[in-house]
Amino acid sequence: MSPTRPPITVTLEYDPDEMSRRGRIGAHRLHALYDSRELTAPGRAAFLAKFEREVDPAGALPEEERRRRAAHARKAHFARLARLSALARWNKKGDRAGPAAPGTEAA
Repeated sequence: MSPTRPPITVTLEYDPDEMSRRGRIGAHRLHALYDSRELTAPGRAAFLAKFEREVDPAGALPEEERRRRAAHARKAHFARLARLSALARWNKKGDRAGPAAPGTEAA
């Protein structure tokens, strides 16, 4: 006969620290069993396809041209995010000599 296990405790109150620990355990277990690239491949494909749809909604462009334009749309997207991140850091520091405020043109 095997030893009995203690009962599993279920609670409806959630401690944020405990939930964080549980999530971390789950993430490590998931990544121990599966390749991260395989898990995220569908999401990455959908994200990249969004840029192709953005530059060629009708699908009329040749594939090479659509991919070239999508690459530029992707670069513009990440450049915009980088700019907004830099603005947020400068504003947080109180550095008013930083880049131009959002919506204004830098000289």
